Parts: sequence; structure tokens; C-alpha cells
Amino acid sequence: MNIIRILIVDDHTIFRDGLYAILANVPDMEVAGEAGTGVEAVAQAATLAPDVILMDISMPELNGIEATQQVLAAKPDTGVIMLTMLEDNDSLFAAMCAGARGYILKGADKAEVLKTIRAVAHGEALFGPAIAARLTTFFQNARGVSHQEIDALPFPDLTDREREVLELIATGVSNPEIAQQLSISAKTVSNHISNIFNKLQVVDRAQAIVKARQAGLGG
Repeated sequence: MNIIRILIVDDHTIFRDGLYAILANVPDMEVAGEAGTGVEAVAQAATLAPDVILMDISMPELNGIEATQQVLAAKPDTGVIMLTMLEDNDSLFAAMCAGARGYILKGADKAEVLKTIRAVAHGEALFGPAIAARLTTFFQNARGVSHQEIDALPFPDLTDREREVLELIATGVSNPEIAQQLSISAKTVSNHISNIFNKLQVVDRAQAIVKARQAGLGG
């Protein structure tokens, strides 16, 4: 029997302990290590070479999406599963673009978690029922958008939500105000801003505002 070696990555110790308790007595699985930040996750992945990483999205220092990109750049065969409270489409598609092969919500039951781990460990991609429904809805809604409309958007690499956040940044709106206006958490705003900076290749808010205004946003 091949043992699936797993790295648990989450900034909440209690949640890591809960996952460890779920996996500890599963015959074909072994917890190879734990990490509490994205930076630690990248280092542990390099040292331990796990088969599967359970990766939280919202973490200090380096978020889970950026950590996934770094891990897969060094070890592309690693199976990354995003395990998160975030249910918005932007987080889902950002995770997919980063190379994650699974995405399940933290409220998922043990059976779904184990099923996803086994599938990803065997090279498959598996998204939970709630996520699959979101994907279906997204692509159904996207059918009416033409390629010309997509190409005409400023910064086509940005998701719709990231573009909304960038436009608010360009008008001088603070992070707490962005969270309130878009009805999302402050951590989600921070994740979006981090992704925006990476995609626009800027290092701070001022540079992002300049680029946004040059493209006609926030005017």
C-alpha cells in the first residue's frame, strides 16, 4: 500500500490539529509536517517533498495562492488542495490558475476531505460538490460574454473582483471601506490586493493607482 504523505498548512493551530486528528488513523495517509504561514509552507514543501498539501488561502507573510505558485514552480508534481472558508469565485479561479488540483470548503465532512486527497494524490483534479456547482454557474453565465468584450477590459489578467478592488483603490478607498462596500472580509481584500500587485507587477499601492488611472480606472 502506497502511503500518501501530507503537509497541513493553516495559520490556525486548532484547525491544523483538527485535520491531524482526521488523518492520523487513516491507513493510507501520513501527516509529514505542518506549517502556519505561506513562507513556512514553501520551505516545508522543499524539505519534506509531500505528495499532497492541504493549503489555506488566507495566511500571513505569503497567502496560499502565492505559496502554491512557488511550491509548484519548484515541485510541479505536488498535489495542492485549497482548504478554505472563502467561497467567492475569485478565490476559486485564482487557486485553479495557481495550479491547485482540489478546492474544498472547511465545512466539508471527513469523507469529502479523504476522497479529495486520494484523488489528487493519484494525479486527478477534484473539486467538492459546492465548488463544482459554482464552476457550472460561472461558465453558464460567461457564455454571453464575447471575446471582444473580454479583450476590451483593462488588465485582462485580473478577475472581475480584482478589477473592482483596483478601481476602488484608484479612487482612494481604504481596505476597510473596500471590505464594507463589497461585503467581503478584510483578509479577502488583502488577498485580492496582493494578487493585483503581482499581476500588475507593482510593489505598492501608489504604483497600482498610477497604472489604474492610466488605464482609465478611478477617474
